[in-house]
Amino acid sequence: MIFALETSCDETAAAVFDPARGLVAEWVHSQMVMHERYGGVVPDLATREHLRTIAPLLDRARAATDDFRAITRVAVTQGPGLAGCLAIGTAAAKALALSLGVSLAGVNHLRGHAFSPFIALHETAPADFEKAFAALLPHLGLIVSGGNTLLFRLDAERRITVISSTRDDAAGEALDKGAKLLGLGYPGGPLIEKLAMQGNAAAFDFPRGIGPRSDLNFSFSGLKTSLRYQLEKMSPDDIAARLPDLCASYQQAVIDALTRKTGLALANGGYASVGLSGGVANNRTLR
Repeated sequence: MIFALETSCDETAAAVFDPARGLVAEWVHSQMVMHERYGGVVPDLATREHLRTIAPLLDRARAATDDFRAITRVAVTQGPGLAGCLAIGTAAAKALALSLGVSLAGVNHLRGHAFSPFIALHETAPADFEKAFAALLPHLGLIVSGGNTLLFRLDAERRITVISSTRDDAAGEALDKGAKLLGLGYPGGPLIEKLAMQGNAAAFDFPRGIGPRSDLNFSFSGLKTSLRYQLEKMSPDDIAARLPDLCASYQQAVIDALTRKTGLALANGGYASVGLSGGVANNRTLR
């Protein structure tokens, strides 16, 4: 039984995982409403909110878990993330592991993303998971979030090798910055997605940042600059009238870059499966 704690950014989260059953329970406290008024995550505020909410969250987890003493290991996000936020989670996890007399494991946030697509596979047949998992290797994974965009290979020995990343902005960061230029709120990605459903993705020709076929790295800074130049040529009334088209075209440029690079990697690697994870994975068009 593993108790996991996550405080890398603006959510305080915990979960209990049973190898015999899968994910038993999870608890999440989101700070989205608090940071929305500032247009992005404020690190000092995020740290203080973690400090305020982590003890009540642990109390809820303890009360909801049938036998908290059955936990055999505590896992906690050790990075990447905001330093102050990570420190709160690490301190709480150390105290919890000490009180339970169990070992503590630090987990890389991105490795958590990398393996998350396999959670559902485990839950369908825990006893047969190892065989089913092995049949999906080697695996190509695409991690897309506000801070990271990368492709990685998970081989038969379960080693992770990063094969490409972003040269500048992450995809989620590009969506959030684009939303800010468009006068939308935070988080920008979901707001752009909502408006894009009403728009024409071919209305504006934004750059894809694809580059030569041999280059699998991503680049999104030019896309953001292109949107700014486009908005400078339009009146406020024009922007308001064509906001859905702007959102749809901008979002499609991000998605095209992601899917084309993933397609190139998939075609060249002899993979048995491909996975998508990270916050931007919630985007239905990308999925």
